[in-house]
Amino acid sequence: MRDRKSRIILIMKVLAILGSPRRGGNAETLLDKALEGVQSTGVSLEIEKVVLNELKFSPCQECGGCDKTGRCVLKDAMQDIYKKIDQADAVIISSPIFFGSLPAQVKAMIDRYQCRWVAKYILEEKEIRPAKKGLLILVEASARESFLKNAQSIIKNFFAVSNIGFTAKLYCPQVDKRGDILKDEDCLKRAFELGKETIKNDGRGQ
Repeated sequence: MRDRKSRIILIMKVLAILGSPRRGGNAETLLDKALEGVQSTGVSLEIEKVVLNELKFSPCQECGGCDKTGRCVLKDAMQDIYKKIDQADAVIISSPIFFGSLPAQVKAMIDRYQCRWVAKYILEEKEIRPAKKGLLILVEASARESFLKNAQSIIKNFFAVSNIGFTAKLYCPQVDKRGDILKDEDCLKRAFELGKETIKNDGRGQ
């Protein structure tokens, strides 16, 4: 009889979150390229892509419903997002920059993490969710450093609350029209390599 441990295959769960409302655009192309890098590692994987614009959830209502429990009282698609992020070993967010910040779709998701902020910093709940790796991909029509820093700072706060390490980032400026990123071989290559690097040292395999 084979030892039980020899039959256990550890599966790494990777959650890819698309923040752009435009399907097939530059942000999604980079996200898919990063996932190609993830898949190239030979690690046993479970990959799921979430398109925020296709989900139905409300922005934070600042209702105070989470003040005593650290749990959001709004019952919508965000309840699934909480679970998916909790269960993931790596989270990849790819998004364009809108008006010097993140799109409403991404910001609405992050604002709904107010409940987790309450749980962590007000109620001081002990972290029971294992730390996970985080990769941020940003694409911008202009090349303003202040826009990058603004969007990045918001993601860093979100990662901190969600027990996600800021493992790596990719910033691709001066990319606007659909398909423009296909002309930037360097960014595409870097997206692939960062996806690969995000999990290759995780210690999991076939």
